[in-house]
Amino acid sequence: MPGPNEITSNPWKTATLAGMASYLDAAALVTSGIAIGGYYAAPLQLTPGTIGSLLGLQTLGFAVGALFGGRLGDRFGRRAVFTCSLVLYAIGVLLLLVAAGPAVLFTGVVVTGLAIGADLPVSLALVNEEAPDGRKGTMVVFSGMLWLAGIVTVLTLSSFMGARGMAGGRILFAHLLVVALVVLVLRLSLGESAEWRAARRAADARADADADAGTIEFSRVRDLFRAPTVHALLATGLYYATWNLGANTLGQFGTFLWTALAEGEVARFSQLSLLGLPLGFVAGLVFMRVIDRPARHGWFAAGTGLIVVAWALPALLGPTRFTLVAVMLVSGLGNAFAGESIYKIWSQELFPTLLRATATGVTMAFTRAVAGLAALGTPAFAVGHTRLFFGLLFGLMVVSAVIGLLWVPRLPEATRPEEAVGAGSDPVLTLKTTEKAAP
Repeated sequence: MPGPNEITSNPWKTATLAGMASYLDAAALVTSGIAIGGYYAAPLQLTPGTIGSLLGLQTLGFAVGALFGGRLGDRFGRRAVFTCSLVLYAIGVLLLLVAAGPAVLFTGVVVTGLAIGADLPVSLALVNEEAPDGRKGTMVVFSGMLWLAGIVTVLTLSSFMGARGMAGGRILFAHLLVVALVVLVLRLSLGESAEWRAARRAADARADADADAGTIEFSRVRDLFRAPTVHALLATGLYYATWNLGANTLGQFGTFLWTALAEGEVARFSQLSLLGLPLGFVAGLVFMRVIDRPARHGWFAAGTGLIVVAWALPALLGPTRFTLVAVMLVSGLGNAFAGESIYKIWSQELFPTLLRATATGVTMAFTRAVAGLAALGTPAFAVGHTRLFFGLLFGLMVVSAVIGLLWVPRLPEATRPEEAVGAGSDPVLTLKTTEKAAP
């Protein structure tokens, strides 16, 4: 009987089960924002400062989880890490489900953040490594579709519950628990990444041979901070962090901004948020068809333009009900071709196998740490300095656009094992020297 490393699975099964990390990430983010910022707030007497602290700590927990989970995934394998992290995720959402006071809520958000942070980098690496040539981008973007599905499911549940108080929040967290347990059971049928196993054997053999200490093997942590990988690390990290501050604000604090600044209702916000999701889903399907082709640069540029325009609306016109809905719908469409979708592609293409999850974990950790620190003061800042708040978010979207359109296209791609072997090089320990033609 084959061991866990020898279990075989088809690429789409792997893409679905490993990609559910994106579903659980998005669903946890939106659920926490709606439940803690909406349903739990009044019954548990949560102040804006407490809400900001809870949601900020969840994001910071994600950062820590991604930092360590990504490295563990490169060192010990994808399968072990994403199995353990999902068990931890289930424990975290169970705490949030039964919480009757702030103390349990604080524990639950930290545990949940740690778990999904550790899961996402290794799951993305597994999807990429098990996908066939010419479909790697397609299957990584598919994980983004699952991210969207997580948002749709939570918003749909919330939109039909109305004002249910604590019960509404518990229903949303129960959904996360059920999905996590089902995915955990199904993931047991997945095997280890064949590309990772080959890369690990090559790196271990090189270490046993006492290779020259000055050689850059692209398998050790310190190699991540040498050229050319450090340039990819900086570009992807800064792009993701600047873009994510806008997306994270909508995800975690959309309900709060709607109720506090536009005097709207929670259920109405969820219903309006659902309007643009079908269009975003169709746009995501289109991007899946072009992501592995040169045409993706044009689509990425268009998506970037939509995101910048979307955030210009509340910055220039103020946070009215119209502008808040518009920024959700327009940026949601743009995000199908840019933002997290393209970041996930870059994070797989620009780093060698034994640094791939580590690099993704580092950039995710940096991004979520920035978002988590910002979240600690978001509610108070948004209420007290509203125009400046939205002006800063608009400026950050412009910065992310410049990075994505001008810097990332100049970065070299990583060489996969089969390419390095075919060229007579040490597998998975080299980088292509040619520049990318387009994002």
